[in-house]
Amino acid sequence: MPLKLRKVRYEKKGHVAWVTIDNAEHENCLEEAVDQSLWEVWRDFRDDPRLYVAILTGSGRKSFCAGSDLREYVARISRRSPEWNRRRAHEGPNLGGITKGIDVWKPIIAAINGYCLAGGMELAMACDIRVAADHARFGVVNRRWNVGAESGLTQRLPHIVGLGHALDLLITGRWFDAREAYRIGFVSRVVKRAKLLDTCGEMAEQICAYPQSSLRADKEACLRGLGRTLEDGLRLENTLWNTNLSLPDTINGPRAFIEKRKFVPTQEV
Repeated sequence: MPLKLRKVRYEKKGHVAWVTIDNAEHENCLEEAVDQSLWEVWRDFRDDPRLYVAILTGSGRKSFCAGSDLREYVARISRRSPEWNRRRAHEGPNLGGITKGIDVWKPIIAAINGYCLAGGMELAMACDIRVAADHARFGVVNRRWNVGAESGLTQRLPHIVGLGHALDLLITGRWFDAREAYRIGFVSRVVKRAKLLDTCGEMAEQICAYPQSSLRADKEACLRGLGRTLEDGLRLENTLWNTNLSLPDTINGPRAFIEKRKFVPTQEV
């Protein structure tokens, strides 16, 4: 049954899911309808065995996501009860559906095609790989309006760019461009605007060609290991890998290497 989505496009092309925030007239802001639709999309992507990689972007040529829509923000939070807020804090959905309250171990690529601001940065950081067009601009601009972080700015940003850079960006709320985003490690690649989606699509297809079981276990180990002691992290990594030992590709992959033949994954995960 097709999902009933508002202001989000969700296309399945082979093993790749293309997720587009379709709210360009409002800078692809995360209105309530967008949040709810993305929540549905990420659950479908997680549970669809035919899908291996997702690419998230924004519609139009100007914005990836400019964060929460402050025009509806006041009315939105004013009508919430303390009980509703408490429940949402633990259960979600938070901004963009994927920033909190759901675990997806399949790879997600952010194709940042313009403004990536405040909650948009939180959404991008919830992805695994961030690729920016050369015109993209970033900033914790919610600082100007006394809107705090709730979906990862204070938690993911220091892990990605380091504490010093994170505090600079969080406290000053200043704008920064794609070149600086690459220099501090917020994005891993910067490409020409016209090549952004092709670059991300090629990356996704390359990932799809790999056996998926070890890739997903390694992503899970990397993220679940944050904040743990090294001993606990190593135990987690080993436990996750051992869950894969009964899968055919765990033996077939090394056998292909030994026999000097091409390995074609069975994709049994």
